[in-house]
Amino acid sequence: MSHEQTKRVPSASRPMLLFTAGVAGAVAARRLLVRVLLFKFRRDIAALNTGDCGPVLSSYARDAVLHFNEGPHRWSGEHRGKPAIASFLKNFVDAGIHGHITELFISGPPWRMTLLARFDDHANDPTGQEIYRNRTVLLVRTRWGRIVRQEDFYEDTQAIDALEIRLAELGVHPSK
Repeated sequence: MSHEQTKRVPSASRPMLLFTAGVAGAVAARRLLVRVLLFKFRRDIAALNTGDCGPVLSSYARDAVLHFNEGPHRWSGEHRGKPAIASFLKNFVDAGIHGHITELFISGPPWRMTLLARFDDHANDPTGQEIYRNRTVLLVRTRWGRIVRQEDFYEDTQAIDALEIRLAELGVHPSK
């Protein structure tokens, strides 16, 4: 190709071209971040579903707070610090609850992100009969990749109370 046939971008258009490329790169990076986080959280929840609380617990900051709706059940209230959150997760596993994340939305910079996750969970009794099913939105605040605050919002809080009654009937008592 000769020099005359080569089209050059006018110098006035270069800043706009660079700006557009930057925006496209930022959007692509954000979408990739959502996919990576979704993969990590799904992997951690899969471990939790097998009884391993470690991967989920490692996502929390030492001084994190997990807030669960108030009620006459073992998960009620605010759980402050990793030991309290570990106890919360152990009760989750001991109750036979299994869940999965269906959607994830993120906002903010990496040093102060907010995440919204849809989390659906269920539990079966020893005969395999379903005794609990619910849908949840988790509002998660992070600081440099560690969860510092989590609030769980359940679609049906009465289902949690009914599960607590059923667990007591089955002899599954809360751990301390």
